[in-house]
Amino acid sequence: MQLFNASAVANISRLAYNPALCLPHVTVASFDKLTFPIRIPGHNAEIKGIVLDKDNCFAKDHDDKVWPAYAEAWERLRASYPKEKLLIVSNSAGTADDVDYLQAEKLERDTGVTVLRHPTKKPGCHEEIMAYFAENGINDASEVAVIGDRLFTDMLMANMMGAWGVWLSEGVELSEKPFPRLERLMYEKLVGSRQDPFVPPTPSKSGE
Repeated sequence: MQLFNASAVANISRLAYNPALCLPHVTVASFDKLTFPIRIPGHNAEIKGIVLDKDNCFAKDHDDKVWPAYAEAWERLRASYPKEKLLIVSNSAGTADDVDYLQAEKLERDTGVTVLRHPTKKPGCHEEIMAYFAENGINDASEVAVIGDRLFTDMLMANMMGAWGVWLSEGVELSEKPFPRLERLMYEKLVGSRQDPFVPPTPSKSGE
């Protein structure tokens, strides 16, 4: 179960000053619609590392295995990126809510992908993410893509860390929970119904 997320509460105020921080660089409906390796339209980005949300991304809410309809897409992902270049970052598995990290361990067994252990929930755990990737040869956030279904956590985190955001606008199933509905309304207001749509910041390599 996901309990209180102090990180989201602390960081969501950033959107009052820059709403574009919650916007994705790529939008597709669901995980099976993704193309691997990840390409960013209009940008010559080389994506070397992938951050994966779990719930309603590649797995159904409160489940710890790849959704059966996504099995082919999951194999395409694994064929495009070696294990050490993939990282599951969940706000349930691997957090302080996950007693003795039992859920994280089960998820790793079921998927073959490392689950980040992080005391701070998304969107505030980007330093832990980049520390993991640095150990595996990826030192720049502009070489990382974050795939998830939530604007206020996954996409906000991607932009905060200087990575690319890939939004699954529906996920396994279209959520009618209050926050996902609010996110979809905000996306439509910022992007879909404007003549001058907001755009997310463009990641750049360190020093450029």
